[in-house]
Amino acid sequence: MVVARALHWGCRMDTFTPFASLLGGVLIGLSASAMLFLHGRIAGISGIAGGLVNPKRGDTAWRLYFIGGLVAAGIIAALLAPSQFQVGIERSSWAVAIAGLLVGFGSRLGSGCTSGHGVCGITRFSPRSLIATATFMTTGAIAAFVVGHLFGGSV
Repeated sequence: MVVARALHWGCRMDTFTPFASLLGGVLIGLSASAMLFLHGRIAGISGIAGGLVNPKRGDTAWRLYFIGGLVAAGIIAALLAPSQFQVGIERSSWAVAIAGLLVGFGSRLGSGCTSGHGVCGITRFSPRSLIATATFMTTGAIAAFVVGHLFGGSV
């Protein structure tokens, strides 16, 4: 089977799913809106998880339920449609670990993650979130270019 490659970066173009992607985006938007309108909280994952690391009295249960719901939904989806989770990561374990640490560092540095700034902040026209999201996207594009072209995708 021939796999189309985008710009030789290893991006699979044969897995484009417009309807599933649209449905996922709508569900994310609805859940982030419900979190804000019903509970007055931003659905930023790093902030929610960070509140568990440094907990405040009476502010832990909802965070545990939220994170638990994310994990449970992933497990249920993997059981119902395992073929949708067969994605191979073509990077070494140390590269994935370093990338994860950099994402965590960036979330702390930017006072939030892509879900808090990108999904929730932009919809509220937050200037800080607009700048943070532009920075996330630019940095991600530069990193993809560097890894794909300068390192040949072998990092």
